[in-house]
Amino acid sequence: MHYFFQGLSLLSTKGLRRYVLIPLGINLILFAVAFFYLIQQVQGWVSHLMGWVPEWLSFLEYILWPVLVLSVVLSMAFTFTMIANFIAAPFNALLSEKVELHLTGQALPEQGFAAFMKDVPRMLGREWTKFVYCLPRALVFLLAFFFLPLIGQLLWFLFTSWMMAIQYCDYPYDNHKVPFHTMRQQLRGDLTGSYSFGMTVAIGSMVPFLNLLVMPIAVCGATAMWVDRYKTAHYAKR
Repeated sequence: MHYFFQGLSLLSTKGLRRYVLIPLGINLILFAVAFFYLIQQVQGWVSHLMGWVPEWLSFLEYILWPVLVLSVVLSMAFTFTMIANFIAAPFNALLSEKVELHLTGQALPEQGFAAFMKDVPRMLGREWTKFVYCLPRALVFLLAFFFLPLIGQLLWFLFTSWMMAIQYCDYPYDNHKVPFHTMRQQLRGDLTGSYSFGMTVAIGSMVPFLNLLVMPIAVCGATAMWVDRYKTAHYAKR
């Protein structure tokens, strides 16, 4: 949890603020678009889904309506989160790079605008790898969310927390060209650290207004965690 709040304090650090603005702006714009689009469409979508419910189940309408609304909201949230991550990925990587430079005083081997632009396709490819890893698991846990009372909601929260840890810790790992599976193995070897960080990010994502800042906070916090807990251990194994 410490690293989430360290990430929050890093947002206002001189020299880092300008690198926070782009991912923050992307998050604000997409949140606003998602909110207004959802408000306009959710009733029509749910009414359409209710049209598929057999007449003999019409007495369950008061139960099915909130379930369908929740499923639509979760699906939209997942979709817009993936879109935001794809768009913001290069800027989050750049923010992570500058945070690491601020914390360690050590620059990455390749820096500059040309190196950054050359790396953009690889960064987007890494986001696609995370998406492919996440999607089938998300579908399974989403089914558990709706069909396993209490247990399903707990499993969904744990899955979301794990994905938050993977999503944001991956930026400093990817900056150092560490393979995705190696990053997962190292986080799995520190479940207490990775889960407590991921849970804090997941809870922060549910808090109004704070959730608008979660993306840059989590990038900064995950980078601080990489510097303190994982960087030395990773290079010691090489």
